[in-house]
Amino acid sequence: MKSLFVDCNHQLAPVLARVHRSGDPPISVNTQSFTSEDLPRLLEGYAICLDDHSYMPTPLLAQCRSLKHIVFLGTGAASYMNIAELGELGIKVHIIKGYGDTAVAEHTIALMFAAARDLARMDRTLRSGTWKPLEGMQLLGKTLGVIGLGGIGREVARIATGIGMNVIAYNRSKSADATVPMVDIDTLLVQSDIVSMNLTLNDETRGFLNADRIARMKKGAILINTARADLVDEAAMLAALKSGQIGHAALDVYHAEPLKKDHPLTGMENVTLSAHAAFRTLEASMTLLRRAIDIVKTLVH
Repeated sequence: MKSLFVDCNHQLAPVLARVHRSGDPPISVNTQSFTSEDLPRLLEGYAICLDDHSYMPTPLLAQCRSLKHIVFLGTGAASYMNIAELGELGIKVHIIKGYGDTAVAEHTIALMFAAARDLARMDRTLRSGTWKPLEGMQLLGKTLGVIGLGGIGREVARIATGIGMNVIAYNRSKSADATVPMVDIDTLLVQSDIVSMNLTLNDETRGFLNADRIARMKKGAILINTARADLVDEAAMLAALKSGQIGHAALDVYHAEPLKKDHPLTGMENVTLSAHAAFRTLEASMTLLRRAIDIVKTLVH
């Protein structure tokens, strides 16, 4: 079975070459930009598609007669394709877990510091020629509420505890070996100065942080999301940012990617943005692509 890394960018191409070993199945790469409408042409003759973070519309993949497997480079495939519909077409979606827990957690902490000290706004004003020091929030002793205590959430809690923060967590299932106090979601929202979204996205968690829950947050709290945009009601978040209910949002994920330059978020001063890059470190990318190759090996042998 032939394999194509359909959206291999110039950053990942050398990493793929670096981790590809003698005896591994060949994987073709496409580094050219494309639209969803190009998928039937690009995937013609390929049974396996490696997908970094490109949308895979069901009607277009239905035209890819040879496609049998999608290896999604991460855990959030449901944000980019309808897994159940693809299954009905005979296309199995494979995901990769745990490859970048530390990378995403470190990025979460970086966004937390950036939001607390308003670094992005000061950077913008300085570049425009204005010297305007801004007062920020000291994090020592502040309460961080971690929503979702999986691998990434645990790393976030570990690092935040290490810098002297008071960390509490909410998890949808019991976590007997949790190293921080577990609380119900209402307690977390009321007590937290910073809220970090680290849940897995599924039908039960979609829109988890809705208008009602945002209203229960401590007024002026910082919201960080490096998980999935669909965990948060976007309209409710935008309204809360305008009213000051959310003091600052630091985001790495969006409801439609790439984020358009005229999106309301891009015009808000109390927002810090990064381009879905939390998992992008060399170490995490090497682990991710090696595991992707291993999945392809099991499929072709």
